[in-house]
Amino acid sequence: MLNPQLEACLQSVQKPGRYTGGELNSVVKDKDSIRLRYAFCFPDSYEIGMSHLGMKILYALANAREDTWCERVFAPWGDMEEQMRKRGVLLYGLESGDPIRDFDLIGFTLQYELCYTNMLNMLDLAGLPLESAERTALTPIVIAGGPCVCNAEPVHAFADIFLPGDGEEITNTLIDLLIAHKEKGSSKKEFLLAASKLPGVYVPSLYDVSYNGDGTVRAVTPQGDAPAKIKKSVVRDLDAMFFPESFVVPSVEVVHDRAVTEIFRGCIRGCRFCQAGFIYRPIREKSPETVDRQCRDICLSTGSDEISLCSLSASDYTKMEELLTRLVAWTDDEKINIALPSLRADNFPKELMEKLSGVRRSSLTFAPEAGTQRLRDAINKNVTEQEMLSTARQAFEGGWTSVKLYFMLGLPTETPEDVAGIAELAQKVVDEYYANPNKPKGKGVTVSVSVSSFVPKPFTPFQWEPQDTREQLEEKQRGLFSHIRTKKISLSCHKTQTSLLEAALARGDRRLAAVIKTAWEKGCRFDGWDELFNFGFWEEAFMEHGLSVAFYANRRRDCGEVLPWDHMDYGVSKEFLIKESKKAGENETTPHCRVKCAVCGADKLNGGECDARCKGLV
Repeated sequence: MLNPQLEACLQSVQKPGRYTGGELNSVVKDKDSIRLRYAFCFPDSYEIGMSHLGMKILYALANAREDTWCERVFAPWGDMEEQMRKRGVLLYGLESGDPIRDFDLIGFTLQYELCYTNMLNMLDLAGLPLESAERTALTPIVIAGGPCVCNAEPVHAFADIFLPGDGEEITNTLIDLLIAHKEKGSSKKEFLLAASKLPGVYVPSLYDVSYNGDGTVRAVTPQGDAPAKIKKSVVRDLDAMFFPESFVVPSVEVVHDRAVTEIFRGCIRGCRFCQAGFIYRPIREKSPETVDRQCRDICLSTGSDEISLCSLSASDYTKMEELLTRLVAWTDDEKINIALPSLRADNFPKELMEKLSGVRRSSLTFAPEAGTQRLRDAINKNVTEQEMLSTARQAFEGGWTSVKLYFMLGLPTETPEDVAGIAELAQKVVDEYYANPNKPKGKGVTVSVSVSSFVPKPFTPFQWEPQDTREQLEEKQRGLFSHIRTKKISLSCHKTQTSLLEAALARGDRRLAAVIKTAWEKGCRFDGWDELFNFGFWEEAFMEHGLSVAFYANRRRDCGEVLPWDHMDYGVSKEFLIKESKKAGENETTPHCRVKCAVCGADKLNGGECDARCKGLV
């Protein structure tokens, strides 16, 4: 039963279903029979968080334990936040309605740098001090995982523990440790010292950072016996890895309401701008039998009518034809659609097209990233224009009428010819459709071109590169629009201001914690949402602390500079990244991992194993 104050809140907001809980397959337990309560927080809206596979997995993993109850928490939208503050309602778990400040563990998944102010806002709405140093009791312990924690320094002050790597590997170990320290009455310091000795655990309060006179990092120094390098956690066997038999069915429409299962983790390609392609190495695949079983379980328990096969490059899955044969055998009769996001234009065989011919056709998505072959070589995209057009031709012959193309502006070494090439390539895709003699009568083609701004990220060969200034990016956007010649092509460009802030936070150091806190105090929330983003507040926050966005976003770094994240070990060696950076400047490609192992180093985190490692080709 809802308490009266919360019920009053829900009567005054647009989407109360975001905040009520009670969904099908949600987990409710007897509070008196458990030993640890865990609030899993997604610092964005319900609709975004309920679409995220990682949250589904870790929620179910924790609740599979008899001694633990994990509840979901999402960032309240502005109308709900206003009502909660007005009526004194503290942030609560959806399953119980209890304030999360009374829980033992509060976990955040940090998927995007522009969610940092939401993390602070959720802690404040929970009635907790924002900074770890001010939370002196053993519980609640605040932890954070996700891709952003490969450089956790900008938010180091707000979480007690960061978990780099695979959450499935470390979650149970950390829960066991916290239960043990709760029961023996340990202090918070004693628990953090014990946690720091676990692989895949970073306790930022055990490290000191010093700076040079020019504002760059001089050194990151561990205290006592804290490890000098923190290695990420790695799940070795995806077939044996925990995966839910059911998902919580959302009570309101969400962004991706479908059955999702991961087919492999990591990427063989090595695109030099792509953080995910490096931090999720080594490559590990699931078997078709496992994927098929998981898809069946989720569809049966949720009633989903679409399956999404999740990976960084779906067509690089080595047993895709076998998997689709299994899936089509039962999804066709059940009228269940199969979605293949993240397809490669150079690896979309005719057999794959034929397997999909019997299911509902959704738009095909490809990511050429750059408009010319020279720039595609520089970023190591390893796909040719002819391969992309051949794939488009196959798709159109197979009955598809909609294609999405993803590009980036501001990539290192980019020229005006590269920008114009984006429009030219999109036009050639349109022309391929109309060259098809068997195109559907009376039906045109839609080519959607989405253009983001290059953001240099940690643990990539481009981590040392400057981002284009706002003025440079906006000039390139205007130039690109001027090259579009048909309404068959729809062009959308990301806001340059959000990309600038993303770059600054991605490569930031510990001094940005104060900036983030000040931006939140000024009212920054949901910074990843264009309609709510206020770049002016962020600029003011940087200036008030004697810092600038340009120092972090637009400055080229020397390869010898100490980077804020150098004490994190994601497997890929710095020497390998430097080598790849130099090859980019020479427009030289590196073959993908199944052609020749480039000795990136990631396999050492998995006992020397990598599914893409080519024996004898090192």
